[in-house]
Amino acid sequence: MRRERGMIRLPRLPVPLIRSAGTLTAATILLFALAISIAVAFNTRKAVNASFDEQMKIQQGQLALERMLKIQLDEENYIRAYVITHDPSYIDSYRATSENFDAERRQLGQILNQENLSDARAALMDYDVAHHLWQTQVADPLLHHPSLAARELDKRGKILIDTQSEAARFIEARMDAKNREVLATTQERINQSLYFGMIALTIFGLLAILFYGWRYAVNTALEEERLTTQTLQRAFRSEHVPLPNCQIGSAYGAASSHLAVGGDVFDVHRLSDRLGLVLIADVSGKGVDAAVLTAFIKFTIRGIALRRRDPGFILQEFNRAFPRTVENPYLFVSMFVGILDTWTLRFDYASAGHDIAFIRRASQVEQLAVTGPVLGVMEEPFDVRTAYLEDGDMIVLSTDGLTESRDGSGRFLEVSGAMEWIRNAPSDPTLLAARLIESARARSGNRMRDDVAVLAIRVARPSALPLDGADAKPASETEARADA
Repeated sequence: MRRERGMIRLPRLPVPLIRSAGTLTAATILLFALAISIAVAFNTRKAVNASFDEQMKIQQGQLALERMLKIQLDEENYIRAYVITHDPSYIDSYRATSENFDAERRQLGQILNQENLSDARAALMDYDVAHHLWQTQVADPLLHHPSLAARELDKRGKILIDTQSEAARFIEARMDAKNREVLATTQERINQSLYFGMIALTIFGLLAILFYGWRYAVNTALEEERLTTQTLQRAFRSEHVPLPNCQIGSAYGAASSHLAVGGDVFDVHRLSDRLGLVLIADVSGKGVDAAVLTAFIKFTIRGIALRRRDPGFILQEFNRAFPRTVENPYLFVSMFVGILDTWTLRFDYASAGHDIAFIRRASQVEQLAVTGPVLGVMEEPFDVRTAYLEDGDMIVLSTDGLTESRDGSGRFLEVSGAMEWIRNAPSDPTLLAARLIESARARSGNRMRDDVAVLAIRVARPSALPLDGADAKPASETEARADA
């Protein structure tokens, strides 16, 4: 059926999406902050390890240079000792020391190459040349001819050794400078990592503050919506206008989550001295939209019932008005409407897809039949059924939050379970309604997923009926089916 443009616009807020997005955003911020912290720690450790490795190489080079200088001194001492004593053992010691010198020289050259110290490598080459000249021009002649003029050779050797010492000092200075450069670079890397981490954490902290501010605003809006919805529900619920020969009890159980607050409505309205309108309805959807519709339902049904007291006609007229008034093609209503004659205890009713309606007779509970489809889907006639009540019988009506209450395993109570609860409930309508709500809440572990409305009416046969005029006739013959 095509819906016409009406008077009430009911916008929908994607509240679950907002809540999911908020949770995801908070988790994302925390994950990014954790990732930044890990990255900063990793980069800092990497920089420290690289600096430590490089410093170790430089220190090894410095030690190799120190050992070369010591070996050089040992070579000089062995040559002098041989010249003085002519003991051949000093020659063996000299040659062994020279081999150690070559090994240290190779290690130092590799380190200088790895550290890209080109000027230090050039100084090392000068050192090598001077050391080679000392060996060939000073040490070898003295080893072969100890009686040669040692003074002249020693003077030449001093010049060469001074050249080696000067090259060694230059190499030492360059390695010290390289070590300081490594320390400065490492400190700069650490500072950069720390600054980046601080800036990133500051940004994410500001984002978190903005997010929590936004979330607070959203939660405040949701809380206001919940309070508005509950206020509307309290305002639109019936105050139980007394009906003759009837005891009326009701109870309302709100869903645990404010997102599940729905459009459950019930009403007991006195149409005349003897007739009462009985209504219970459940609007699809949640929140303020559904709660606002409860007022429309309640007062529209009252207006139609005042014109004609026929439950089938009431549902049919409402079904025509509903899609023309509510601009939301996805909303529908399940509804039960009854006209109770409090003198004869005749109960005429019609049900638009609302099957949670019962009559308790002593210890027996019978379900009242559905007589038509839910409202807002298609235009169909609604049959009217009649139940004749006896003294002490009770009409029990509820919304689907009762039959759809879940236990710990997720199983629904269903209609059969609701009938069993009604059968074992107290005979007082107020106590019965409260018991059903308490049982539904306990079954769901105090986490009800949907609102539950319960209306119970216990009838008593009047001791005497008026005998004057039309008032003594059955309501079905006079006002129950009369036009306004």
